[in-house]
Amino acid sequence: MNRNRFLRSHQWPACLLVALAFTACTPDAPETPPPTTPALPELPPTPVFNADSAYAFVQRQVDFGPRVPGTPAHTACADWMVARLKAAGAEVIEQTGTVTVYTGQKLPLRNLFARWAPDRKERILLLAHYDTRPMADKDDERKNQPIDGANDGGSGAGVLLEIARHLAAKEHGPGVDILFTDVEDHGQPSGAMTLDDNSIDTWALGAQYFAKNPPVPGYQARFGILLDMVGAKDAVFYREAISMQFAPAVVAKVWKTAAALGHGERFVQETKYFVGTDDHVPINRTLRIPTIDIIEYHEATGAFHPSWHTHDDNMAVIDRASLNAVGSTVLEVVWKER
Repeated sequence: MNRNRFLRSHQWPACLLVALAFTACTPDAPETPPPTTPALPELPPTPVFNADSAYAFVQRQVDFGPRVPGTPAHTACADWMVARLKAAGAEVIEQTGTVTVYTGQKLPLRNLFARWAPDRKERILLLAHYDTRPMADKDDERKNQPIDGANDGGSGAGVLLEIARHLAAKEHGPGVDILFTDVEDHGQPSGAMTLDDNSIDTWALGAQYFAKNPPVPGYQARFGILLDMVGAKDAVFYREAISMQFAPAVVAKVWKTAAALGHGERFVQETKYFVGTDDHVPINRTLRIPTIDIIEYHEATGAFHPSWHTHDDNMAVIDRASLNAVGSTVLEVVWKER
């Protein structure tokens, strides 16, 4: 091949050579940074849970006497609770009805449903029962007489009444509802609250009634937290098995929060199967709201506190530190929800 012809055929236009030279000398254009997600606004600080106040709320309930449904003490206590909740800025719905207990007796029912920011679609549900056992069936003496119910009945309600004091100031995130259930503790005695007993459905009648007849049509909540027997000295809370079945993510959230607040020794990362039924069961099964039970597991009994359904369930059992561990944890969980 002729060499001159080869050169002429491979001569590039001058403008292209200049463009190539310019490109070679030009630094790479900076990459466009990926879009950033706007930072979430900082949440207001969580209010301080006052254990002295919670203790006083437990004491006030006990001062009314045993809160057995259908008695003057029960009525007076419920009236006082409604007044306290309204003073804390809640809209209170009183759900009344009649339920039949295991003896065939019909009892009046009065669930108290307190709501903050009821216009918000997203909700959080907190609950505890406030009625007390009409008999001391686990005691050796005075078996047929009602108990004080300081821990079983008083403690969960007392913690929630203290949390209620702060909820009007919660202007962010989901609205909060507190359900105080009635006729929880009128179940069939002797071996009740165990799965091998036919008495399961005789317990938690107020929660069953609420779940079947929600006072707000189509009621739903993001999650629920039940408090039951949370006030005894040195109380320890294991991950309750039914809670792990229905709402493991809620258990994880609460137990992680407790550990972050320094209560990890009380909220043990181990599952225990010791509750046959409680108020969270109908809330989970009927309303499909993932709801957990914070309830003491006692090593010595392999179940509940030794004072359970005895006359020893009085104010001598109640400890401010236990109330604080539970109350501050639940308040923190509620406050951190966006």
